Amino acid sequence: MSEFVRSLRLWLAPQRIRDEGETPDYRFSLANERTFLAWLRTALALIAGGFAVDQFLPDLRWGVRVGLSLALIGTGVLCALRAVNHWVRCEQAMRRGEDLPVSRFPTVLALVVGAVSVAMVVVVARGRG
Repeated sequence: MSEFVRSLRLWLAPQRIRDEGETPDYRFSLANERTFLAWLRTALALIAGGFAVDQFLPDLRWGVRVGLSLALIGTGVLCALRAVNHWVRCEQAMRRGEDLPVSRFPTVLALVVGAVSVAMVVVVARGRG
């Protein structure tokens, strides 16, 4: 079974994480959970921003409005999914006594948010597309 499928199964049955390794200091598990919740708040903010662009900027051309909305909503969905994956991977690493996993996702997220922000600046500067 691939590592991704195994990890995906842990998303739906997190109690299985306890089947391996040793229980880490609870403070680390709680910090991992707080990080997970921060990622979820970010995902919710991105999704809300996507809906706000669609609902509250009706003067934008349809393609611009929908493109910006979908970019924000899609990034929010990816952020939420990544949050679960990252939580599982970190919890496993702590239980195994391994280094915490590194990720390029924060960089990708920052680049997408930056690109959407630049697009919004262009739209505002041009007078709402």
